[in-house]
Amino acid sequence: MDNSLKNKHLPSGETTQSRLAEALYETQTDENKMLPGFDHNRDNVEYYRVQQDIDCDEVYPGIYIGDAATAKNKKYLKMLGITHLLNAAEGNRFGYVNTNESYYSDTTIKYLGLPLIDMCTTDISKYFNTIADFIDEAISTGGKAFVHCMLGISRSATCVLAYLMIKKGMLATDAIRTVRKNRFVQPNSGFLHQLAQLDNQLRRQC
Repeated sequence: MDNSLKNKHLPSGETTQSRLAEALYETQTDENKMLPGFDHNRDNVEYYRVQQDIDCDEVYPGIYIGDAATAKNKKYLKMLGITHLLNAAEGNRFGYVNTNESYYSDTTIKYLGLPLIDMCTTDISKYFNTIADFIDEAISTGGKAFVHCMLGISRSATCVLAYLMIKKGMLATDAIRTVRKNRFVQPNSGFLHQLAQLDNQLRRQC
């Protein structure tokens, strides 16, 4: 970033990691949300049992965050109408999700995989624009995006937050409140720091 932007005064002060952590802890998740894609008036034991294996929430119109098991459930993704899938934890080691483009080759889903590990030292910010463009492609064409990592709490949430900030013009605190109301998410402290930096950068450009 050029120094003139870096030193540009921000009216309400710099966004900090602690400010974003505060927004997280102050926002209560709606625990009574219905599981997307299911008819909740249907009273059937088998139908209910299928739902027990699904961990997914619509956190913004057309954007879903879920866990690894749900991401592998191609039948459910089809039922939801998912057109774009972002795996924020692609890889074969512990803590990663071993899917790739070929896993979805028998579907019409467009896939993007990022080899991110959920650690404070991971540089997720270098992918922010790629992530935002990918999710935006889904939403702007009337599609739906499913974003996941292992648990759907840290890496995937950070991806969606970056999208809301870059493409929807949300402040980081507003993006956090929007997502956290709909799903319990908790990006690690390093990711929060990078989101704070992104927020400051975007605010300076206004």
